[in-house]
Amino acid sequence: MKYPPRIWFFFGFLLCLGMMLIAAWFQFVKGLEPCPLCIAQRIAVIAVGLVFLVAAFHNPQRPGIRIYALLGFIVAVIGAAISIRHVWLQNLPPEEVPACGPGIEYMFEYFPLADAIKMMLSGTGECAEVLWTFLGISIPGWTLVTFISLALYSLSQLWNFSTTNPREETV
Repeated sequence: MKYPPRIWFFFGFLLCLGMMLIAAWFQFVKGLEPCPLCIAQRIAVIAVGLVFLVAAFHNPQRPGIRIYALLGFIVAVIGAAISIRHVWLQNLPPEEVPACGPGIEYMFEYFPLADAIKMMLSGTGECAEVLWTFLGISIPGWTLVTFISLALYSLSQLWNFSTTNPREETV
């Protein structure tokens, strides 16, 4: 069954919304406080979701589909890069784990924005803790899998509608 681009982009938005709901469940129900890299990954999920949501509302023609697909891909790859850093920190030997840094609120209150973002993205000792796993994969590992999926899903829009009318309603 073939869906129009608007529906495909909206499905991508729903996936991002689901990721944020899962993150909220971990934080507010399970009591797992997000580290700086977790927060950076959440920002990336929100950014990808916003690209998909704007694309769904815009309902673009072929050039717009390409732009939204590439933009969604780029943002998802940035999110994947943050997740890779997080997974790498979690797999360091204990003696190589960086020291715990100041809290995120402190960083943004007392440091220049560029420095605070750099410290946030480099991660701290708390980012190396593995607090939950499923099938032997930690939360950042699953987030990486999802970012890769979102990047491929976004790129798939380039091929899904390259030969047909993108506004064709065949649902």
